Amino acid sequence: MKPSNIVTKTELADVPLLRRGKVRDVYDLGDELLVVATDRISCFDVVLGCGIPDKGKVLTRLSLFWFDFLRDIVESHFLTADVEKYPQKLARFRDILRDRSMLVKKASPLPVECIVRGYLSGFGWKEYKARGAVCGIRLPAGLRESEKLPSPLFTPSTKADVGHDINIDEKATRALIGDEAFETIRKKSIALYAAAADYAVSRGILIADTKFEFGRFGDHLILIDEVLTPDSSRFWPAEGYLAGRPQPSFDKQFMRDYLEGLSWDKTPPAPDIPADIIRKTSQKYLRALEALTR
Repeated sequence: MKPSNIVTKTELADVPLLRRGKVRDVYDLGDELLVVATDRISCFDVVLGCGIPDKGKVLTRLSLFWFDFLRDIVESHFLTADVEKYPQKLARFRDILRDRSMLVKKASPLPVECIVRGYLSGFGWKEYKARGAVCGIRLPAGLRESEKLPSPLFTPSTKADVGHDINIDEKATRALIGDEAFETIRKKSIALYAAAADYAVSRGILIADTKFEFGRFGDHLILIDEVLTPDSSRFWPAEGYLAGRPQPSFDKQFMRDYLEGLSWDKTPPAPDIPADIIRKTSQKYLRALEALTR
């Protein structure tokens, strides 16, 4: 993939902006949406002032790969990423949209994120140490940090473009979206994770955890947003994996770890990020892309 200029914000004149999320700019095209992955990066729910070179292109390439790989498990919102097939009114923006955007079906997003955990890490590890459970799900005693769980856990949360997501239990999720939708997204999320994790390990990567999002399209639920990227997943190198300690990763955990070492209270504004940390973060994303799609 050729290096590109950093894009932290898009402005498409005369094209209605539906929302500007932590990373993506979404435009309303009537019956369809245009999703543009910028090079913005957020940590601890704060968008940093820097951009990460090629990040948006990596997110798009990986999502396209996974939408195709997982298409037999669930329908997705993806239509095309070929800028030559976009509506004519987008023709003058092709250079900025190329390789970092996709045209998608206009679904109505469910108000939950579908988190699947295959290994005990991050928030899950902290909660397990404190309560012996993750999101209300009891686990066997004596598990270690980064240990593979007996079976993947489905631990949904609320979602927010701004602010903190909140983990919610099964009862709260059912109350929010209904029993039928809950059963569908739980079954599909675990199936998606299992298929992706089996493939990834063959490419030398362990998927410790990830999140999926679903939306209503007509009378059924489809997979939306991004899929199995370094923004939404923890990717660990299989080589050298050892439970009982943190793992090196091919995702934005590298940036989080850098920020954790600063005296920053995790509220805006974010601190300035050294060029070396930006460069190394970009390399993590590119290595994940190469490993999974080579």
